[in-house]
Order: sequence, then structure tokens, then C-alpha cells
Amino acid sequence: MVTRDAREPRTVLELKIWERNQTLDEFVDDAERFARTFGEAGTVSERHLKRLVAGRRPDGSPVGRPRPATARLLERIFGIGVDELLSSPAATRLPDGGEHELRQMLSAARRVNSTVLNLLQDQLTAVRRLDRQLGAVTAHDEVATKIQQVTRLLSHSLAPGIREQLAAILAELGTLAGWQALDLGNVSESWQRYERAKGAASESGQVAFEAHTTAEQAFVLLDLGETNSAVELLEATEKRAARVTGRLLRSWLAAAHGEALSADGKRSGSLRAFDRAASLLPSDPSSVDGPYVALDPVHLARWRGHALARVGEPEAVAVLASALNRLDPTFTRAETGLRVDLAAAFTAMGEHDEARVHVIRARTLAAEIGSVRQQRRLKQLQERG
Repeated sequence: MVTRDAREPRTVLELKIWERNQTLDEFVDDAERFARTFGEAGTVSERHLKRLVAGRRPDGSPVGRPRPATARLLERIFGIGVDELLSSPAATRLPDGGEHELRQMLSAARRVNSTVLNLLQDQLTAVRRLDRQLGAVTAHDEVATKIQQVTRLLSHSLAPGIREQLAAILAELGTLAGWQALDLGNVSESWQRYERAKGAASESGQVAFEAHTTAEQAFVLLDLGETNSAVELLEATEKRAARVTGRLLRSWLAAAHGEALSADGKRSGSLRAFDRAASLLPSDPSSVDGPYVALDPVHLARWRGHALARVGEPEAVAVLASALNRLDPTFTRAETGLRVDLAAAFTAMGEHDEARVHVIRARTLAAEIGSVRQQRRLKQLQERG
């Protein structure tokens, strides 16, 4: 917990850093990571930041605007113009019933065009890549900040076409935040993240985004042991998406349904669902529009192997080992789960030495990316073994 005296913040920038519960050096570290992630050239040192938050130089003169690159970096982090960031918080709290701030946000939302939407989508892609490789423990702050920014733009957007696209981006950010919370062991937060994501997906007007957010929420039910409820939810979602969404999403929904069925002990139904997923998978999944899903032949094999391990099929080892050999090494969280699955499969076969190899590697990876979810699975496996 960051401690500070009882004084009022001197600038909006200082107030925003306080709201993040960060010291200046912690914010500098965050700003450096943000710049690397999103390709920003701006930098800010702790010494410079001290002057910016004070609004004054050591001699008492106004600090002035930072370099354009630094100004752009701060604006992207907070979603607020640099002039407002360097102003006094009292100056922004005019006795006008919030009219000044409302006008500012309406103006900002009007400036959202196809270029801005593409930029937001690129930022989502970048933070998603960061998340899959370094884990939620590194990327969840960036996702939360981006959700706040897009939510503000969406809630003040008056252009129907732009509003729907902002809602779709917000739905994707919400599902990513939901999965991160689940991986970090925050089950209740995960559920609420998905609830808000479903609201955004509904406003997008696209069934594909609604189906995706709803299906992802089913994994919270699986982690709670509510397997029958998860099966029912995914069955209904898959039926709703049939013939009105693309093949890639329908393949992903079938695989998700297959995992829920395996968790519920329905072996035959699970295998049929995975066969259905394989038949629907497009030959080039990367070229498909719609909500992002990490699904190709390797990920589908990984997912099927997970289900096979759940129902105790000896075939699981071969399927999982093949998927591990072909897995893109940047999918660190996926590798962690895959190795836990292999450990479980080998343990079921009585091959404890082989299982131990994967347990050791999975434990290391889970600790590195902060995956409480996989650490719990490893603990449960150890207790059963």
C-alpha cells in the first residue's frame, strides 16, 4: 500500500498516479513497459515526473509541456489530454455540474474514427500477445487501463457505427480481463468481468461476440465444479451460434462444449464434440474475422488432449505430447496447462517419473506467470498422487 500525507494532489497527473496506488518510481516502471508494449517512443524519468506532478520547476516557474513523445505516452496511458493532466485538480472541478468534463468527453468520442479504431485494435493485439507470453501478472494492469479508456469513449459516443465497433473492442477486452482474473485465482472478479463483457457484446449487435463472451464465462462454472451448468450453457450457446457465426468460432464453441462434457464425465459426448470441432475448423484460421480465439490444429489437439486426460484415456499422452512439440513457444500459459495435463495423464498410467518431469516444468512456468489456477491444479494432482 502506497502511503502519502494528507495534502491535496497538485496536478491531475499526481491524482491519477495516486488512484493507481503507485509510487513515482513504480509508475515510471509501468510507463516503460507500456511504451515497449505499444511501440511508444516517449520516456519519463522519475526526476522529470516529480516536476510534472508538482506542476512547477525547482525555481517555482511553471513546468511547461513535456516533449511531444512524452506527452503522447502519458495521454495514451491515462486517456486524458496532457494539458488536463498538468492542470490543478481543482481547476477541473468547476461548479458547473460536470458540464466541462462532459463536453470534453463528447468531443473526444467524436474524434474516434477508423484510424483510432484500428489503433485500439492494434493495442488489444499487443497486450494479448504480452498476456499469453508473460501472463496476467504482467498484463492485467494494461488491460484494466484500456477497459477504462474504451468504456469512457463508448459511453460518450453518439455515432452508431463507431459505437458498435467500440463495444466489440470492449467485449474482447472484457473477455481477456475475465480470463486473466480466472488465471489469477479471482473467480468472483472473473464472473463480473464476463458479465460486463456480455453487456458490451450485446451492444455490438453481433451474435458472434455475444456467443463468445457467454461461452468464456462457462469456464468460471467449470472451475467452481458446476460442470452440469457449464454443459447446459455451452450447449445452448453452440445451438444459438449455429448457421449465424463463422466456422472458426463454431469450432471453438464445439471444443469448449467438449471440455465441459469431459469435466462432467460424459466421455462419448465429449469426443463427438471434438470431432465436430475438427470438422468445422477452417484451413486458415488466421484469416477469419470476428472475436479472437486461439484455435488451430495444434491448439485443438491440446484442448482434445486435455479432455482425454480428464476422462482417463491412455491416448491423452500421445495427443498432448504431439501438441507440446508443435506449440508456439510464445504461448507460455498454454504450455503450462499442457504440461499439467501431461503430468495428470502420466500419473493416471502409473508413470510417475515421466509425470514428475512435467510437474517441475509446469510449476516453474506457473510461478513465472503468476498462474494461481495452474498452481492449484498442480496441488490437486499432488494430493491425488
